[in-house]
Amino acid sequence: MTGHHAGTPVNGATRLYAVLGDPIAQVKAPALMNPLFARLGLDAVLVPVHARPAHLDAVVRGLRQVDNLDGMFVTVPHKVAVRRLADRCGPAVDVVGSANVLRREPDGCWLAENFDGSGFVTGLLTAGHEPKGAHVALFGTGGAGSAIAAALLDAGVDRLSAYDTDTAKLHALVARLDAHWPDRVRALTAPHPQGADIAVNATPLGLRPDDPLPFSPDSLPPGGVVADIVMEPRETPLLREAATLGHPVHHGIHMLEGQLDAYRTFFGLL
Repeated sequence: MTGHHAGTPVNGATRLYAVLGDPIAQVKAPALMNPLFARLGLDAVLVPVHARPAHLDAVVRGLRQVDNLDGMFVTVPHKVAVRRLADRCGPAVDVVGSANVLRREPDGCWLAENFDGSGFVTGLLTAGHEPKGAHVALFGTGGAGSAIAAALLDAGVDRLSAYDTDTAKLHALVARLDAHWPDRVRALTAPHPQGADIAVNATPLGLRPDDPLPFSPDSLPPGGVVADIVMEPRETPLLREAATLGHPVHHGIHMLEGQLDAYRTFFGLL
């Protein structure tokens, strides 16, 4: 079969995938997945779908009825909400309470899984940032943040300090994580990453040019890594500030790149 690179038309046999988000212009998944389909010789295409929160249920239920749609990718702000629209959930979803991908099963049901966390850790390791034994400060405990928290603990971080302006969501995540990784997680009462070896922005702050910084990197020790999961712009205000202060920075695209092998296995793109 033919992949969908420049000059290759979509046709009646093309398999479809959708990525759902609000906003949607910043998503990078099509730019990575469509070349992957082409390299693998698959007649498939991933398209962005702008789904506002009020319309998410209707959009997902409608897409589920499209017989040549094999999967959905999920980004901000739908990762928690989409979990309840799946028929079955994988183990990571049960731990973190959010999903970033849905797959149509042979019986027609939809399976939800979350690779944000494993992708983030893979990206860190590929860039030479070792999480094992580190103290990590995480800002944002939504869909992506909760997945990243669990994966970092699984990767052996010594201590995870988390902050969110939604204190109920924050403390619910800390309680869930503490059940699996006792005495390694604590809630921060203010957005300050003092003493952290790695500080992670897992909020959407940075998508828009007038967003405030999710935290100030000036309280990090020398050499403290500042990571951002926002992919567009690549150089977020947070990363620019951190680089000005001399901190190593880690870009959002690494998390997505770290998920490619997991996506190939999950969707059977072999």
